[in-house]
Amino acid sequence: MISSGVVAGSEQAGSCLTPAEMSLRSARSDICVCDVWERLGGPETLSCPQRVCVTVSWNVPKMSEVSQVENGRNALRKKPLSEAAKLSVAPMMDWTDRHCRYLHRLLSKETLLYTEMVTAPALVRGGARHLLRFDPAEQPVALQLGGSDPAELAAAAVMGAHEGYPEINLNCGCPSDRVQSGAFGAILMQDPALVAECCRAMIAAQPAEVTVKCRIGVDDQNPTEVLPEFLSQIVAAGVERVTIHARKAWLQGLSPKENRDIPPLDYDLVFEMKQLFPHLHISINGGVTSIEQAAELLDRGVDGVMIGRAAYHNPTDILQRADAVIYGGEIGPDPVDLVLQMRPYIEAHLADESRGSGKLSQVTKHMLGLFAGKPGARHWRRHLSENGHRDGAGWSVVEDALDAMNHAAA
Repeated sequence: MISSGVVAGSEQAGSCLTPAEMSLRSARSDICVCDVWERLGGPETLSCPQRVCVTVSWNVPKMSEVSQVENGRNALRKKPLSEAAKLSVAPMMDWTDRHCRYLHRLLSKETLLYTEMVTAPALVRGGARHLLRFDPAEQPVALQLGGSDPAELAAAAVMGAHEGYPEINLNCGCPSDRVQSGAFGAILMQDPALVAECCRAMIAAQPAEVTVKCRIGVDDQNPTEVLPEFLSQIVAAGVERVTIHARKAWLQGLSPKENRDIPPLDYDLVFEMKQLFPHLHISINGGVTSIEQAAELLDRGVDGVMIGRAAYHNPTDILQRADAVIYGGEIGPDPVDLVLQMRPYIEAHLADESRGSGKLSQVTKHMLGLFAGKPGARHWRRHLSENGHRDGAGWSVVEDALDAMNHAAA
């Protein structure tokens, strides 16, 4: 079992806590949410003499509804995250960065997007707030956090909410050795009480919705026993939405890549969990390769479907039709039109001196799959791959890639 941080109780604060008060110092970390808010210039805070408690006066709207920019217009709308979560793109390290998310949002107005996992220590101890940057046009977009210390996760959640994320997701599904060494990710499936403690602290600290992404179990655990217990504990902590990767994770013996394919899928168990927890919003993840498959899974009774690698490698087939198939909206832009829509974003990125001026390949690496399966797609990929990383590479490289593709397809 993983040793948990202790969430300080009201006895240590010398007063009884109201719902707007919280005690969030861990036995393993000297962190107060009030300290974080003071550094961020957040809402008014009143801390106890021991720097253990904080009273927060929230003067912000409930963040389960988010403002979303449609097609670059200034018209704003509010929409529940639970509706957006009917389809989501999985958080994927090195893939779902802000450039990828901007591209995906042009393809689908509705789909819920996720950041790469950001570790709570990087934010709270390392001050890496640049990892939280996103374009408002990406909304709805959720922040995924990695960690296992309740106080540290609460402080990181405060930072995420301050940046404007309407959802904070706790990673309990990543099986990589690097994540295990930090005692978070899929290893947390072994300690549901700690996960519940983390969720409770994150919920108390800030107004964004707190969700969890998990596996059905790890190693020799019996998923039919451990998954209901895991869900029971996080629901009791206040979690109302969860994404379940319908595979076990083997923490020893399989690589992260193998853990995405070798453990067998158990969709039926996820559907059983929906029957057992009818009021819990459950999204299913793992092995989904088409928008039609996503629609079929929704028809079978889950509340949402999360798609990973297929949405990244073949974004046009998945996301261009997502709004029409899943949400009853319109088809997204043609991929050529989409490339042209990316021009202002790419040119702004290349000229962004505040970030040391961007490289073309930082954006175009996410565009390689736009024409997957189409005539000339190989020439598109090759030209961008061979030229996008070069010094001084600019928009003309993208235009030349389009020309190479069209010439090959003629």
